[in-house]
Amino acid sequence: MSRRFGVYVVLIGWFGAVLSISGCGARSGADTSPAESLRTIAVLGDSLAVSPSPDASFPAVLQRRLEAEGYPWRVRNFSRNGAVTADGVERVDQVLAEQPDILVLALGANDGLRGVPAETMQQHLDAIITRATGRGIRVLLCGMETPPVNGIRYSLSFRSVFPSLARQHDLPLVPFLLTGVVGRPDLNREDWVHPNARGAERIAETVWAFLEPMVARKQERP
Repeated sequence: MSRRFGVYVVLIGWFGAVLSISGCGARSGADTSPAESLRTIAVLGDSLAVSPSPDASFPAVLQRRLEAEGYPWRVRNFSRNGAVTADGVERVDQVLAEQPDILVLALGANDGLRGVPAETMQQHLDAIITRATGRGIRVLLCGMETPPVNGIRYSLSFRSVFPSLARQHDLPLVPFLLTGVVGRPDLNREDWVHPNARGAERIAETVWAFLEPMVARKQERP
């Protein structure tokens, strides 16, 4: 992703939820806690969920928050650089085979950059959600925006996919994963696109507001 595109992100404000198709070079899919007895949160996302590094990504920050709050949970990050929703459909069974209790679904930004039809993206996300909920796994859906590089109509159609799926499946929805981060050079890496450590902390704070009630509710069950 070019720096010029990063500047464009700043100019378009809330439309600027973008990430590099090539990714940021961080590995993913590693446990942030090895204890087998812990309940599991799986994160299925793209480079926004592995930036700036495995230890500083927002899933890693969530792991530390869970520990600080005394919740006996582990976070497993199955995110990959450049992932699109079609990749998520292909990999979801592998993720669900790990028997997570909660799935944080944070895909779609690369679909928007590539101009994948909103209807197609919705079908992919719906398939992932259906497979997860069919196994009794609770899903936290993370909303995304896309800049109007493919036209305003496309951006608006893209934006509507996430609340539509949340209503359809009765899911908690993070309205916009990059709230408070997009367009801020102090919270992003040099590309103005991927979050730095402080940006990942801000993303984790946004996700935590919706994840914590799910974790607390699960804790109350026998």
